[in-house]
Amino acid sequence: MNYVQLEKLGEGTYATVYKGRSRTNNEIVALKEIHLDAEEGTPSTAIREISLMKELKHVNIVRLHDVIHTETKLVLIFEFCEQDLKKYMDQHGERGALDPNTVRSFMYQLLKGTAFCHENQVLHRDLKPQNLLINRKGELKLGDFGLARAFGVPVNTFSNEVVTLWYRAPDVLLGSRTYSTSIDVWSCGCIFAEMISGLPLFRGRDNHDQLLHIMRIIGTPSQQTFDKMSKDSPEIQVKQYPRYPKQDFRAVVPKASPHAIDLLERLLKFDPAERISAAEALSHPYFTSANTTNTFAVGSMAPPSFTFPHPHGLPPPQQQQQQQAYSRQPNYMANPVAVHQMHAAAQQQQQAQAAAMGGYGGVPMHYNAPFGHNPR
Repeated sequence: MNYVQLEKLGEGTYATVYKGRSRTNNEIVALKEIHLDAEEGTPSTAIREISLMKELKHVNIVRLHDVIHTETKLVLIFEFCEQDLKKYMDQHGERGALDPNTVRSFMYQLLKGTAFCHENQVLHRDLKPQNLLINRKGELKLGDFGLARAFGVPVNTFSNEVVTLWYRAPDVLLGSRTYSTSIDVWSCGCIFAEMISGLPLFRGRDNHDQLLHIMRIIGTPSQQTFDKMSKDSPEIQVKQYPRYPKQDFRAVVPKASPHAIDLLERLLKFDPAERISAAEALSHPYFTSANTTNTFAVGSMAPPSFTFPHPHGLPPPQQQQQQQAYSRQPNYMANPVAVHQMHAAAQQQQQAQAAAMGGYGGVPMHYNAPFGHNPR
């Protein structure tokens, strides 16, 4: 093998991850060894991850360098990233909350990677802080494509057993199997709020409880909205839910700027048809009208500065029109209020959720073994 195996980084049910070094150029890599069953062969999730990641070459997507296949194991050679976003927030955040410039940089990179996936007709389907990797240069990269799926003809229905519960879109929680890129956009919104506040925004125990957590914040949709969603996705099952009023996001995420609040509102729409796309979000005033002279004081892994707007964004005339449309939205004034969830309780609940989802001992999630089920 052209790679030297160094120390073990972690071990899961289906895979062991090692730090490694290339014999040809001395580059540090991550070696994900997937143990093959003689009867079952190569897991379909591994095949899917390999086929998609070979095609997705982007600075904000973790690079799959090589694949080594033997009778007993499959070794995926990934670029090495020092930590995931969750660990970064724990180490560099104030009780998990990152400073505004870091949030803006990471959110920009998250949307860049997500938009690239969507442009290439790939749904990630499992975006969460543990699946976003950060390297020493402060580059954020989407990882763990074990649940990812190409979309388009001829497949138009998918499994609804996707996306870790706290980052799962309400339409998927309701049973939708005809979702599209909007499910990744919802996850991006949840991650956005978490980077700002340091706490997951919606922390349900199961599908029903997760829906109630969402409705308590963004409000219970009208019957017209439910009817429209059911028409768009006939497999959705709508029950009777308590009527919760929509909360003011300024109270829910008090550290967020007015532009951040507006972007969050557009990412976290209950009806997937109303959610902004990842590419559209890159042209939001949160990025385009912000002070882009970023200064960071979070150690050696400070995120890089960017030249806004994003190249995937709209051409200048259209962008000006969109800026004007955004400028007509209400100008939110900062009105911080205390966050009522206790950090310690949130940490305990998050650990319990990780255990329930089959956590793999702190291994960066994009190197982890595939999930046990085989979603379409």
